[in-house]
Amino acid sequence: MAEEGLSRIRFKTPTFRPRDDIEAAGVSNSDQDDTQKASTQRLSLLRQRHPKHGQLSSSQEPVATQDVYPSSYSRMSTPTGSIAAPSPRASNFHLQLEPLLQVVDSDLETYGVEEARDGFFDASFVRPLERNHDELMQKALVNLPDSFHKNHPLSLGRFLPQQFLEAKGFFRRITTYRAGIKLLKTFLGFFITYIICLIPASRNWLGRYNYIIVISAIINHPGRPIGSQVDGAFMTILGTVAGLGWGSLALYVSTSTSAAQSGYGGILAAFLIIFAAAIGWLRCVLIRFYQAVLAAGFAIFYTYLANTSQNVGWIKIFDYGIPWVLGQAICLVVALIVFPDAGSRSISLSLHDALVTVISRLALSQQDSPVLKRKLALQFVNVSQAVRDFTIDFTFSRFSPDHIRETRNLLQGVIRSVLSIRPDKILFNIPEGGENLVEGLRPGSVPEGEHTMQLICSSLREPTRELIDSMIEALKHADLTIMEIGGQKRSSETPGLSKAVNHIRSARETFDAADALLIANPKLSPTYAKSPDVIKLFLFVHPVRQTTDKVEAFASKILQMQQDDSRWQIRAPSHRFTKAVMRTNAQVRHDRGGLTAGFYFRGKIQLDRTMADLQSVVYVPVARQSHPGDDTSKQVLSIGEYQQDQEETSGKTSKTSERAHFRYRLWTRLHRLQGFESRFAFKVALVTTLVSVPAWLPQSRDWWNNNESWWAVVTVWSMMHPRVGGTFQDLAARVSCAAIGAVWGGFAYAAGVGNPYFMAVFAAIYMIPMLYRFTQSSHPRSGVVGCISFTVVSLSAYTSGGHPSIITIAWTRGLAFVVGVVAALIVNWVLWPFIARHELRKSLSAMMLHSAILYRGVIAKYVYYSEGDGPGPEDIARSEMLEGRLREGFVRMRQLMELTRHEMRLRAPFDPLPYSALISACESFFEHLVQVRQSALYFQPYMAASDPAIVASLTAPRRDAVAVILLNLYVLACALRADRPVPRYLPSAAAARRKLLDRMEILEAEQAQNREADAKSPRERKGRRWADVYQYAYSDALTDIVENLQELQKYTKEVCGEVRWESDILVGK
Repeated sequence: MAEEGLSRIRFKTPTFRPRDDIEAAGVSNSDQDDTQKASTQRLSLLRQRHPKHGQLSSSQEPVATQDVYPSSYSRMSTPTGSIAAPSPRASNFHLQLEPLLQVVDSDLETYGVEEARDGFFDASFVRPLERNHDELMQKALVNLPDSFHKNHPLSLGRFLPQQFLEAKGFFRRITTYRAGIKLLKTFLGFFITYIICLIPASRNWLGRYNYIIVISAIINHPGRPIGSQVDGAFMTILGTVAGLGWGSLALYVSTSTSAAQSGYGGILAAFLIIFAAAIGWLRCVLIRFYQAVLAAGFAIFYTYLANTSQNVGWIKIFDYGIPWVLGQAICLVVALIVFPDAGSRSISLSLHDALVTVISRLALSQQDSPVLKRKLALQFVNVSQAVRDFTIDFTFSRFSPDHIRETRNLLQGVIRSVLSIRPDKILFNIPEGGENLVEGLRPGSVPEGEHTMQLICSSLREPTRELIDSMIEALKHADLTIMEIGGQKRSSETPGLSKAVNHIRSARETFDAADALLIANPKLSPTYAKSPDVIKLFLFVHPVRQTTDKVEAFASKILQMQQDDSRWQIRAPSHRFTKAVMRTNAQVRHDRGGLTAGFYFRGKIQLDRTMADLQSVVYVPVARQSHPGDDTSKQVLSIGEYQQDQEETSGKTSKTSERAHFRYRLWTRLHRLQGFESRFAFKVALVTTLVSVPAWLPQSRDWWNNNESWWAVVTVWSMMHPRVGGTFQDLAARVSCAAIGAVWGGFAYAAGVGNPYFMAVFAAIYMIPMLYRFTQSSHPRSGVVGCISFTVVSLSAYTSGGHPSIITIAWTRGLAFVVGVVAALIVNWVLWPFIARHELRKSLSAMMLHSAILYRGVIAKYVYYSEGDGPGPEDIARSEMLEGRLREGFVRMRQLMELTRHEMRLRAPFDPLPYSALISACESFFEHLVQVRQSALYFQPYMAASDPAIVASLTAPRRDAVAVILLNLYVLACALRADRPVPRYLPSAAAARRKLLDRMEILEAEQAQNREADAKSPRERKGRRWADVYQYAYSDALTDIVENLQELQKYTKEVCGEVRWESDILVGK
């Protein structure tokens, strides 16, 4: 058996002759002698790592293929011949990898044998690097968001100063910003309806529950754009009609017969459970109908629980419906008359904020600012959200929805280009005469680098500066033009966008001419690619040149909008209906609360769906090798087992497939019942039914009706949230606002013994800050419960004449609101609670898996693809879309991390440092992947190896380098997901990367011997220049990915721990 197994292993060392169309970056033949003398030590090391490079005779034919059998190994296939000088770039990457490897384990002898089975790879395990907890936490402190450097929000020492700062900010905002106008409109809607309730004639006409008109004005307040106001009025009226209709049906059924009247409480409870579960589920699924669902809940609880009796008075239906409709009409009039917002303001300000951030980044293009990068990523997300808000409502604007979408895409392209600029200080800091030039260069630069750097800087310094200045000028004028089109012009400066576009074009022509002269300059050394400093200088200049094209396209589009969109028109909603029902406008998102968690879960769902499409693509391995002498035209490509199973079952009857498809659809529907929508529906039905029980019991019906305790159920409905349950700080704030509102409402009546003027003054004093808290602060639900509490207590006392007493009215109604707040939060805490730190850990796990899928896709589509199967425009657009969603994911994760500060933890304070470092390391991994994709577009056409021998010799190390990273990410993601310790030993990505670099270094050296760089034309040299530049960027990014992976391992072990061995316990570790 041993001999039979050995017979399957064919030790062949193939040779190959490089073809003319393969140009690997390296050194020229004219400089090989000097480079070989400087790299003697490096060459000896390579020969030690690859001892099987025997020189074959010239008569021996190259063998490009070898047999591969299951459970077999093959001899390492490496090129032969004399080894030329290695590339200095590769040496630099080797030095970068050395700290990640242990010297003892880094050069293990493999005896020329490597894994050749498809689906397997060679993994090298080295000694794990020592982790110093203090150093890691000190390094993580740099990446911590600014909000974590402030005092803890739950600390008592921060409470009073924070209240003072919020009060100061409140007065500053309402007096100097647009927030004052918004608050004025909101207050007018409330105050007009409140005054109507204080007038005796209108109060008597509206009935006992006249304050419903005020509640209507609070829920759909007029402090929003006209389109959103119309949409809210329609939705709330629709929900009110639905709630009153269902409630009337339940009342009719419960009183239709004497038997039904005897058990009317059970009938009402059954109807209530069904309707509460239905509106709870709709509240989660159809976000666009949030206002309708909320109003339906108010109406149904009023119908069932207000003035309950076995003898139904149908006038109560009109006592609720008419005031609600009148309240919406008044708010609509206020929104139309008082400083109307036609809908252009929000999109104009969003584009303005994004442009200001881009201009700031261009102005500081020489500095690497992580804060500005995060701001750019945030603006990238905010622009998309603003465009969606603009297209889901009616607007009266000069902006065309189609133009706005194109503008968003172009602006996001500008942001992507600006993010790709790698800061470099050398270009603008080197003196004109070249003095002290060596001080700005990296150690190890070639001697000619000094003269090359001086030549490049003197040639491109002024053209590059003009490019940056022209882009800043164009973006400033584009900003002014957008604000003018949107009717929000703030500056007296006239936008000269046309001149700015012409300036960009002239600056670009100047730069291109200077660049062409530089390439044709005979003083430019052909060995400039050896210097990392020169390469990095080009990596700064070229993205700036690319960004110019993006900025010009964006500015030209704004100029076209200025010419085409000259008339104000009513724009109907244009967002796709299937997507529009899943979203709502900005003000409704704010008023419903849980904004951060809502954004996080929405982005997570979209990203998971996109990644599921990529992950579901089946890998079909193709045979890379065949028997010598076989006719390649008759070879049959091997396919994976999964595809074979599909093909075998494709011949079955369609009836069987339809039955299986039906079972799968049924399973998906039933599985949906495990989602958060069904859980929230269950919680709503449970708590509202339990709190409503006293309304149907004879012994508690009287005090329930007299004290209007049905507001406890309404409070439960308005305080519950599908995603977040609230923290202890939220509980304290909402209970305090409810109690203060009830007390202040009692004071308002008692101060003047029911005098309407006193009540109006007290209402203005209290409601102005409370309405601001509801409509514009980060605590909307505590604000709305405070507003409703004051309204119900004060107007109930005014309507009843203060009977039985103002104290009784205040404490009974106030207690109902407090009970509702406490019940809602306790149920959310006990049943399927939302814990931000747990979601943060799971989101990090998901992001690592997504990064692995993206890494696999980038490597397969942009790097190691077969000839003729390169990335096309659709692939690039899809990659940019996916990268945009991943950027949003990192933004949402940081926002989610800030929620952890508001959660109480009994075991120990939550340490955000390792989580912040993990997010930064994962984001850096993603940014380097983007750099790999962008760089591969430039140098890959020059490096596409068509020689089968080259492909065969690189297949194994490429496979190992990719597979090791994928396995590491998968293990770390699973450890975070399950909160389990990380294995101590993981396959070394650094060792696999160095193995690939060694193989690539030999190939580059041999290809350099067959290339004459000086014989090329200037145009070919220019293409060769960018191939060298972006090959360096590509290799540098892949090496940085290995470093990021080491960071991910360290900080994941800090979060989840490390698997301990028995020997650790014995030695006391």
